[in-house]
Amino acid sequence: MKYVLCALLAVAALLAPLYYYPTFLMTILCFAIYAGAFNLLFGYTGLLSFGHAAYFGFAAYICGYAAKSLGLTPELAIIAGGLSSALLGLIVGYLAVRQQGIIFAMVTFALAEVVYFICLRAPFTGGEDGMQSIPRGHLFGLIDLSNSMTMYYFVLAIFLLCFWMLYRIVHSPFGQVLRAIRENETRAISMGYKTDQYKLAAFVLSATLAGIAGSTKTLVFQLATLTDVHWHKSGEVILMTLLGGLGTLAGPVVGSGLVVSLSEGLAELGEWVPFILGVSFVVCVLAFRRGIVGELLAYLERRRQRTLPAGTARTDAPAQGTSELATAGKEH
Repeated sequence: MKYVLCALLAVAALLAPLYYYPTFLMTILCFAIYAGAFNLLFGYTGLLSFGHAAYFGFAAYICGYAAKSLGLTPELAIIAGGLSSALLGLIVGYLAVRQQGIIFAMVTFALAEVVYFICLRAPFTGGEDGMQSIPRGHLFGLIDLSNSMTMYYFVLAIFLLCFWMLYRIVHSPFGQVLRAIRENETRAISMGYKTDQYKLAAFVLSATLAGIAGSTKTLVFQLATLTDVHWHKSGEVILMTLLGGLGTLAGPVVGSGLVVSLSEGLAELGEWVPFILGVSFVVCVLAFRRGIVGELLAYLERRRQRTLPAGTARTDAPAQGTSELATAGKEH
């Protein structure tokens, strides 16, 4: 059943640009990568960052500069953006991961504002005008990406690669330790895990994927502006992740699709769009506390539990962190 569903989704993704605007679909895919990156840090590690726009926007500028001024091919420009956000994530993460709770969140927010100021003042960013007319170029020097359909399939390939990376990370022993840290960091430390190192690694991975999302978005729209690095973008990714389902792989994809669709569909309402999005967020949080995908998975789990024979052992949620650590330890 799982493979049939994956096949249907793959076919739908391939045929989607025949029925919807490719640019609209590419926007959803870019923000799905961005939300997935944030979900890795918050949903699976338990670290709430208020400054993820810094990696998204900073990489966007680096990618634009690499493509426009240095003449790099699109794949190299995206890699340059991803590496720059990884370096930035390493610096910010090193300063932040030793903090916890609201202090961690405020440290990431403050450092993100520093990045915003740098992007505003740096000579190559264009200041308030941004960086415009960024060429999409030729993929591997051969395939012209100026065509929207071609560009869509390139973005789809990047999305699938990033989604596969997230899947491998989450289901690896490393990912099991991250979930154990989220559930009970003290217990993880008592079992010999250096949690600060794991959190820093998760932070850098999340920043890298966010940078790839920002770089890809820059090539799609052929511009990079201060909007990409503004704190509003950090708020948007939190909204997408919570709406879709925190701690689920599909949740950020659903959340990004919902938010982008609402933003595009209600664009004619102008200043009312943030208000409507806010109301929608409140309604969804009250109705779907686990997010849309989270509630769906919980419903399916309840149905599965009801079909189990009487006396069958059920999952004990409080012991989840211990079991994950034990599994990770065996696989290591």
